[in-house]
Amino acid sequence: MSNAKVLPLIEPASGTGVVPCCPPLTERPMTAPEAETAARMFKALGDPVRLRLFSAVASHEGGEACVCDISDVGVSQPTVSHHLKKLKDAGLLTSERRGTWVYYRVEPSVLAAMGKLLAFPAAA
Repeated sequence: MSNAKVLPLIEPASGTGVVPCCPPLTERPMTAPEAETAARMFKALGDPVRLRLFSAVASHEGGEACVCDISDVGVSQPTVSHHLKKLKDAGLLTSERRGTWVYYRVEPSVLAAMGKLLAFPAAA
């Protein structure tokens, strides 16, 4: 298990699904803390290797991926580990060690929060 700090991207709403860390961009201007949280998330995804790793984990069968299954992104294994750590530090991934392998997961609430942040308002 990792002891990395996971930043809260969302807070669960009682029975209504998820509430993103920040309001949808079209709803109102963000506060400074909301903008800092969202910026950490976007900064982590701003690197092409990290985006590929995040996508590989998010799209992997079963909702989780062993590092052994996602490390073929054109960089060395230590670089893959560095990028996965950055994604974890931004609160985008969680991990669990099983034997000699580490398995990564994208929590469904993280994807929902990202979707709500970038959503257009519903047509009236």
